[in-house]
Amino acid sequence: MTTSLHTRTWHLHIDLFEQDATTRAEAVLTTDAGTELRHVGVAHRRPGDRDVPEIGDELAACRALSGLVHDLLDATIADISANDPAGSEPVVPLG
Repeated sequence: MTTSLHTRTWHLHIDLFEQDATTRAEAVLTTDAGTELRHVGVAHRRPGDRDVPEIGDELAACRALSGLVHDLLDATIADISANDPAGSEPVVPLG
């Protein structure tokens, strides 16, 4: 018996915006089916901190991606529920 392999490509795009002591990251995930999820993460530099833009970029991006992961999991659970004829509450562990 042979199985067929289906390949899908999803795109993740992160834009970073820096203004004064604040960095904002917007992460956008677009699936090949056209679904789009987006989440924003923000990082603030404290007044006494050195100006190291990469740190703000990393933290804001981490926060945006972490939120995006939760949004994707919520969407997955909603899709499972919508397609379960028994209507049971899905359990979807990460990892």
